[in-house]
Amino acid sequence: MNWDAWLPVLVVASSLLPGLVIFFLREGNHRMRTLLNLAGAVLKLVLVSSMIWGVFHEHVYESRWTLAPGLELVLHADTLSVLFVTLSTVLWLVTTIYAIGYLENAPHRSRFFGFFSLCVSATVGLALAGNLFTFVIFYELLTLATYPLVAHRGTSEAVRGARIYLAYTLGGGMLLLIGTVWLYVLAGPTAFVEGGILGTLPADYHPQLKMIFLLLIVGLGVKAALVPLHGWLPQAMVAPAPVSALLHAVAVVKAGAFGIVRVVYDVYGVNFADQLGLLTGLGIAAAITIVYGSVMALFQDNLKKRLAYSTVSQVSYIALGTAILGPIGTIGGVVHLVHQGIMKITLFFTAGNYAETLGIHKVSEMNGVGRRMPATTLAFSIAALGMIGVPPVAGFVSKWYLGLGAMEAGMAVWVMPVLIASSVLNAAYFLPVLYRAWFREPGTAWPAEHIPAARFETNAALLWPPVVTAMLALATGLFAAAPYSPLEWATLIAHREYGL
Repeated sequence: MNWDAWLPVLVVASSLLPGLVIFFLREGNHRMRTLLNLAGAVLKLVLVSSMIWGVFHEHVYESRWTLAPGLELVLHADTLSVLFVTLSTVLWLVTTIYAIGYLENAPHRSRFFGFFSLCVSATVGLALAGNLFTFVIFYELLTLATYPLVAHRGTSEAVRGARIYLAYTLGGGMLLLIGTVWLYVLAGPTAFVEGGILGTLPADYHPQLKMIFLLLIVGLGVKAALVPLHGWLPQAMVAPAPVSALLHAVAVVKAGAFGIVRVVYDVYGVNFADQLGLLTGLGIAAAITIVYGSVMALFQDNLKKRLAYSTVSQVSYIALGTAILGPIGTIGGVVHLVHQGIMKITLFFTAGNYAETLGIHKVSEMNGVGRRMPATTLAFSIAALGMIGVPPVAGFVSKWYLGLGAMEAGMAVWVMPVLIASSVLNAAYFLPVLYRAWFREPGTAWPAEHIPAARFETNAALLWPPVVTAMLALATGLFAAAPYSPLEWATLIAHREYGL
């Protein structure tokens, strides 16, 4: 194989190989484990940077293995896969630094970081999947790699949450597999092609294609936390903060949303999906999930559960953008894949900081925390305002394009009320938290054992990741029109998907 064929393999292997080695390290070998984690993350970032430049200039990077006649394992880089791979790579590096600080004195670190690396490898593999078969393989590997992370603490609550997660995601994976096999019988190998591949099939196949679409979307909707398939997500919040950040911003939830985008745009084709009448149902499911998740978040005193229901709502903006016919709506949905990831990982990092430093787990315990942890709380505030849609944070850009896309497609009569209601509800469950943190007096002194001896507000490895990601959330909004920005890349994706 030449370099163009090796590059996708190396991008996956840069986290896979360090992860396999980490499993065999002794618990006390902290330095080697840290070196392998950071070296793999930095190497992946370098490789992906090279891939970004090549794909932008329409260079082809593809690895292909024939497993059986008509059955191929394919890794292929296109504009959509590179966007998701870049998000995963950047946030993996930041999360690795955070996890090293978070688990500094915790047991079973080699096991944790081994599965952590496997999880990222599976995420990157499904992002680079060149056909539906390859996607399903990595999608299921992601489920298996993530289960030990959710159960990492080993408590009865953690094990229960992990089992619920596994039951939901394996069930969704089974439906995805059934839909994939059925589609293979009708259409043969299902490659991901910009504009889709099913539009030329005879009209006699259309009823079956509608059923297959339902199977695929339900299977993917489990990980994407579409209502009523979202029940695993709040239960999985028993996981350590780095795992929660990984679930919500980098891996599992995003894998489901990314898969929905792939099926609509690169399997069916958005215009063909619209002809079959499939986009309306997807849009309604997304709208219900957006409002439901926001309403449920209002009633959660546990901070991580409030953020979990916020994820249920926010990730469905991606599905909503996918259901809006037209390039502007596509831009809004695809760019939110990145924007939501950056903002949500910031929120979970800061929630972890509050818990580890001051023992704060509930919203009702956050009175005055901004005075004790100002940098952490400022990062939380920027991300929360972005989730509401306050300019110039990244979340505003996503909602702006979704609104414009709805008007372009003649769908404003129902999409705009959903966006407005969601933003009002976002404000209703985030602004009281900010008010408590900055303006309320602390009710009681925080336990002394949680306050670090260092002069900074918390461990530097815990402090800097959310500060950096909060700055990214602000920068991607302020410089949205810059070359190679998430918005510009989403625009490129939309133009190629619609053949413009």
